[in-house]
Amino acid sequence: MALGKNYDGQDCSFARALEVLGERWTLLVVRDAMYGVRRFGDFQAHLDIPKAVLSQRLGALVAAGVLERRRYQDAPPRDEYVLTPVGRELWVPVLALAQWGERHLAAPGGPRRLFHHVTCGTRLDPCSVCGVCGGAVPLEEVEVRPGPGLRDDTRGDLVSLALRTPHRMLAPIPDKMGATPEGRSYELGGDPVRGRAARAAR
Repeated sequence: MALGKNYDGQDCSFARALEVLGERWTLLVVRDAMYGVRRFGDFQAHLDIPKAVLSQRLGALVAAGVLERRRYQDAPPRDEYVLTPVGRELWVPVLALAQWGERHLAAPGGPRRLFHHVTCGTRLDPCSVCGVCGGAVPLEEVEVRPGPGLRDDTRGDLVSLALRTPHRMLAPIPDKMGATPEGRSYELGGDPVRGRAARAAR
């Protein structure tokens, strides 16, 4: 018997959230968007996800208001995908789920990613709280650093390469190692940052 694609018999917010986020690959797409992945090819290369599935997941997240599709090139037309404020609110549950996995399901070698407060360098707890500054840290103030479990990583896609060094969350993954394209921008603490200024802010 084929499983249904929704939870019609469950009238609760958790079930409605699962309708948006519960399909295979969806949370991994959201996680990568938090890392700063924006372009279809980068999502596909990093996740090893079938292109048709990725297209469907991106479209569903745009329709749900989690991602925004933005045109970055007119000829030929190409779009990138950016987290909306609604999508950014998923940071704490995504972090908590990742750290739960590190505690209970991780392979030997330790965590692959560590998340730190940019301001003071303190490692965050599973609720994105900084123990030194004493408050919740928003996604745009988080830096992801390679953990001990990443030591033997041999992946060669741009996302994997970028995440082998400290990387500010939401900062766009560069088109090539060592440079963020001048025409690309991201928001840092609510303020748009562009090109060379983006590199300096990181």
